[in-house]
Amino acid sequence: MVRPPILNPQAVPCSSVDEHLPAVALAQMMPEALRERFANPPMWQAELLGDGGLFPGRKPADAAVLLPLVAYDDGLRLLLTRRTDHLRDHAGQVSLPGGRVESQDASLEATALRETEEEIGLSRTFVEVLGRLPIYTTVTAYRVTPVVALVKPGFELKLQEGEVAEAFEVPLQFLMTPAHHRHHVFEFAGDRQQFLSMPWRNKEAAADAQEYFIWGATAAMLRNFYRFLSA
Repeated sequence: MVRPPILNPQAVPCSSVDEHLPAVALAQMMPEALRERFANPPMWQAELLGDGGLFPGRKPADAAVLLPLVAYDDGLRLLLTRRTDHLRDHAGQVSLPGGRVESQDASLEATALRETEEEIGLSRTFVEVLGRLPIYTTVTAYRVTPVVALVKPGFELKLQEGEVAEAFEVPLQFLMTPAHHRHHVFEFAGDRQQFLSMPWRNKEAAADAQEYFIWGATAAMLRNFYRFLSA
């Protein structure tokens, strides 16, 4: 069923929080542990495979995004972006860097690396690709493959003007703790719809720091990453 875009997701009430699920152990989020997990993956199943429904008139297209995990001494932090407010799709939303597959791309990994370089200027010389997560289909008809990678600190970013408003980092430990995963439910045309969010505020920076509302496809792919690490 086709549904309209959710323009104000923060206004959709939270129906539940997954406090009953265990957090991923810190030892499982160390670089060597992640390398081992992708080299020898467990039996597991993705929890969320798509938004549900498609906007009318959209042809399916393949895309890839990067989950860039910056490896600091005190733990991994996920590098995310906030899109500018005037874009056609997902304006103003928190996103993973990435985009549509182009004919010159040798692989989905190549797409994720190229798009990340174009969007935020992260050089692939700092990036170690670990592996893929399952495809996630968005309401805008993109078949998105998440590519997980470790990133060495010391890089410099250059944001793509007009597309990326800012880049920021979130501790992976926060994102892999289900007590921070919120479910939102709404009704459309008599059908029950839902999405996931992981709101984050950097309280270490300031008590009144900006809240980043991580939701939709980005939150869903991170939830699948949680399932992969906790399997």
